[in-house]
Amino acid sequence: MNAAADHASPLAPDWLAVPADLNALQEPMWASGVGKNDAGEVTVDGISVSELKEQFGTPLFVMSESDFRSRARAFKDAFDAAFDDICGGVDVYYAGKSFLCTAVASWVAEEGLRLDTCSGGELAVAARAGVDGSNLGLHGNNKSDAEINRALDMKLGRIVVDSLDELERVAKIASSRGEVAKVMLRLTPGVHAHTHEFIATAHEDQKFGLSMAGDSTEEAGLSAAEEAVAAATSYAGIELLGLHCHIGSQIFEADGFAVAAEKLLGFLAAMQSKYSIVMPELDLGGGYGIAYTPVDTPRPPAEIAQAMAAVVRSKCAELNITPPRISIEPGRAIVGSTTFTLYEVGTLKTVRVDAPGGDDGQENVTYPRRYVSVDGGMSDNARPVLYDADYSAILASRGSSAAPQLSRVVGKHCESGDIVVRDVYLPADVAAGDLLAVPGTGAYCWALSSNYNYLARPGVVAVRDGAARLIVRGETEEDLLNRDMGVANV
Repeated sequence: MNAAADHASPLAPDWLAVPADLNALQEPMWASGVGKNDAGEVTVDGISVSELKEQFGTPLFVMSESDFRSRARAFKDAFDAAFDDICGGVDVYYAGKSFLCTAVASWVAEEGLRLDTCSGGELAVAARAGVDGSNLGLHGNNKSDAEINRALDMKLGRIVVDSLDELERVAKIASSRGEVAKVMLRLTPGVHAHTHEFIATAHEDQKFGLSMAGDSTEEAGLSAAEEAVAAATSYAGIELLGLHCHIGSQIFEADGFAVAAEKLLGFLAAMQSKYSIVMPELDLGGGYGIAYTPVDTPRPPAEIAQAMAAVVRSKCAELNITPPRISIEPGRAIVGSTTFTLYEVGTLKTVRVDAPGGDDGQENVTYPRRYVSVDGGMSDNARPVLYDADYSAILASRGSSAAPQLSRVVGKHCESGDIVVRDVYLPADVAAGDLLAVPGTGAYCWALSSNYNYLARPGVVAVRDGAARLIVRGETEEDLLNRDMGVANV
């Protein structure tokens, strides 16, 4: 315990409490198998972070393979059980955009999940991993002709069409090849998820999907969604599998998913009645939240599954329709908490910051905030600068009995917004050479990584049964220079 553990800084956000024990790994931010040894050092399946640093360097993404597989199975098992009496189970597509490499693609297939891709590059990873095309989907609001042709070459199980223009292009390309493309239509049901504006994707004013609202197309009286259904039924090169929606990401409340499901089922029933077609599938997307900080409260897969099943069961009965085969697309909820990023501490400095005085009219008072610089930053985690995302951190290389000090973990880039963890209590004796671990970095960190300031992107290590192996090699300066064609033969 820390003697000063109850002394919160006035500079800290209201949600951030001083931990009772700065050495404790606070659930549920960490993967199973992450613990601490007798020296207070963070370990993964018994391997210490100092061993990982010595072998692989820092920054480093450290992933628990066992935890990934367990979370993947949990979604598949929970949704199959909840929907067994409705539609015989659920097709779970892992959202590869969150983090994808050939090892992860193979784990997904081995655990009985399918894989959702968003580009030709992601399709290439899936192909290299040996994932069968029938278990793949292709998303994207602006697919190229090359990507559509590749999807047909690989005999993809579904192409999720995002617009009327794209539907026409897919139909023409498939017909020119003498083939039929299996298509789902992505709709925007007008549900505004309780999340950051940039990751809410089912309201009208954004780039994704076919609107279910209003009179927005040339054919008066038809929504873009209905016009797409009518068009799809007329194209010889299209097999219309069903409907798709995705309301956003990092969502904890169930209400948005329920409203979206009800709207899409109602639309599906109306289209079946009007056009005498049966659309056998309905994809309700993903976006389930994870814990980035101690106050985040993610819902377990079984709870999510049961809540969604209750809505689908009730609505299908109300509409008197045969329930479609349901699919979902968790990405972050599977990979996010499997991984932490390991950094080495460099420069530290403390500044004085003004804060309002008390209720008694006291003038502003200055309080200390410590900046802890690490050897990575926005090049390996762009989410704080993109979405104001909050993270946590812990001193990983040793235990400490020092008092807590409000800290801001920052990167080494030439940007004042290069913040890894905006507010966290760390021991006052954190020093250069210590290792920090930031949990919850499995999703959208490596995937969004860059070479800003010509930093090499970190490697990704998978740990399982006491052994660690690289699944993505970290870049070298030679990698950075190999694409620079400015001087020949240097």
